[in-house]
Amino acid sequence: MASVARDIRDTFIPDPTGRHGPLPPLLVGLTLITGLVDSFSYLLLGHVFVANMTGNVVFLGFALAGAPGFSIGASLTALAAFAAGALGGGILTARHAAHRARLFSSAVALQALFLVAGTVLAAISGSPVAGGYRYALIVVLGMAMGLQNAAARKLAVPDLTTTVLTLTITGVAADSGLAGGDGSRAGRRLTAVVTMLAGALIGAVLVRHGPIWLPLAIAAVVAAVGAVTAYGSGKSDPPWVRAQA
Repeated sequence: MASVARDIRDTFIPDPTGRHGPLPPLLVGLTLITGLVDSFSYLLLGHVFVANMTGNVVFLGFALAGAPGFSIGASLTALAAFAAGALGGGILTARHAAHRARLFSSAVALQALFLVAGTVLAAISGSPVAGGYRYALIVVLGMAMGLQNAAARKLAVPDLTTTVLTLTITGVAADSGLAGGDGSRAGRRLTAVVTMLAGALIGAVLVRHGPIWLPLAIAAVVAAVGAVTAYGSGKSDPPWVRAQA
């Protein structure tokens, strides 16, 4: 348990001179955004995810089978928007591939702009969300999350993918002492799982009991703070900003 607690502490308060500098807590922030945004999209935009594309592929299968509550158009739109965002993110991160602070700050600042656009659309759409606004929200939020995933993939901080938790949860169990492992990075992995759960819980509560735009507004603020923090932390060109082998 001591090693798990130490791992959690090092994730939130990393060594600024370490291999990844402040990136672990910044990526935890992006994981929180995933929970917030996917709770909004699933609960308000018609059983569709804008970050979890595995879920959307499954939902597309349900829709093709005629299962009620699922939409072929919504699932395809989310997949296309996410892919477009990931493409843009790939172009952007390639431009800053040699400097991880600029990579993070530029990609996440652009993500924050998409989230602000989503907040505005949600605020004027009303509840329930009308059809035209629904697809506009799927597009802007899908592109925002595609950008996030492209940046997280390029940064390659272990166990902080910000969206996909299947392998993270597998690692917690497969590397545990019960399986004969050393429990490597269990604290960081559990942090990612709990953070996404917290984001989904907060988002769902706000959607049900508050203005529907609030989860997206919080996500935009988290992204903006992360972008500014990464930019400021990398200005002095510390060792962690250099591209990892």
